Amino acid sequence: MTEEEARERILTAAEELYYRKGYAAVGMDELRQFAGVSLRRLYSLFPAKTDIVAAVLERKHAQWESGLSEAVAGAGDDPRARLLAVYGYLENWFCADDFRGCAFINAFGELGGTNPEVAEIVRAHKASFQQYMADLVAETGAPAALAPQLSILAEGAQSTAAISADPAVAVQARGAAEVLIDAAFARS
Repeated sequence: MTEEEARERILTAAEELYYRKGYAAVGMDELRQFAGVSLRRLYSLFPAKTDIVAAVLERKHAQWESGLSEAVAGAGDDPRARLLAVYGYLENWFCADDFRGCAFINAFGELGGTNPEVAEIVRAHKASFQQYMADLVAETGAPAALAPQLSILAEGAQSTAAISADPAVAVQARGAAEVLIDAAFARS
């Protein structure tokens, strides 16, 4: 097995285990077993657990951005439809059998208070989403204040859907987003 193959196996295993069981609950030995690599190989590629967590969150960030961008692009050119596509993306995600909430919120809840590196990664991811929403809102010509409102709504939907195990939260969030968007357009 090449170094790249081992790295991929470790990250795939870590992503699944951390998301299913939690970051703190998964030890290096369990991760090694699940990935099918030696402990020596694991530590040679990732000297510390934080290195693995950071790499997993980097992958999750890329997946999030890619999926969200595809959903928004699929909404066409109508700026309002593009904003609402964010909530359609959330609904699809919430309906997935393995949905267990936002990996970043989960990481922050488990490790953010004791691991500044993880906290910074989570903050950067959330700031990136805020900026993405700000760019979408700017395309509509609506007031800039709409962006953080829609972002907070999406973030709250993620937490609520994870806790309640109810994917309908995305539909409710979309309804609230429609009200906010309509009100913003009425003021502009």
